Amino acid sequence: MHITDSHAHLYSEQFRPDRLEALRRAQEAGVRTIVMPNIDHSSIDAMLELEAEAPETCFAMMGLHPCSVTRGFEQQLYEVETWLDRRPFAAVGEAGLDLHWDKTLLAEQQEALTIQLNLAKKHNLPIVLHTREAFAETLALVEAAQDGTLRGVFHCFSGTPEEAAQVIKLGFMLGIGGVATFKNGGADQVLPDIGLEHLLLETDCPYLAPVPHRGKRNEPAYLPLVLRRVAALLGRPEAEVAEATTRNAAALFNL
Repeated sequence: MHITDSHAHLYSEQFRPDRLEALRRAQEAGVRTIVMPNIDHSSIDAMLELEAEAPETCFAMMGLHPCSVTRGFEQQLYEVETWLDRRPFAAVGEAGLDLHWDKTLLAEQQEALTIQLNLAKKHNLPIVLHTREAFAETLALVEAAQDGTLRGVFHCFSGTPEEAAQVIKLGFMLGIGGVATFKNGGADQVLPDIGLEHLLLETDCPYLAPVPHRGKRNEPAYLPLVLRRVAALLGRPEAEVAEATTRNAAALFNL
């Protein structure tokens, strides 16, 4: 099987001791394509170096993570835009809103997201959205920006069936990761009613490792565990889910 990990921070410092071994393990597990979201200016070099080392497997995005949005974030977004003008990327991202740690910068996060939504439209790229404790606020900005050309994915989706329907209505996809394997992750309430054409698989490594590795460092080689859970919830063969989600990723990210 060919499986696509649509969201993996494989360039992270946590993989410094064994990055190439982790890449080998992923390929042995059938994960042949890995799409890497950027965080901020500090992650660009490591991400692009890994892409250069494995150009047939690893594909970079360019964006500013909401947790890296501070007062004076404009300089970082200027760097994002400069990179988008310089060379091709798979997507704008990851962008979004995160109110889990700090609600005082909501206005700055909203402005940064709006700018990145417009960059995605300008460059005809999908946008990869991070939303934590801010689904309604994120959805409102996406709705306001949607002119029929905007597309992308709500990554690490763990919302309600109603929220999933809202995402799909906007023309966006749902990124499903390790949370789907958690006992109270909620995927059993959402996925059975979702068509395969709306789904991507992801690890979000090194975070959110699936069961039975929960609490440990996640890596792309664990994606088959997510695949198995999604296939079981949909009542579909694993090979069919792998093929469909890989096809979805290839179309969305123009891989």
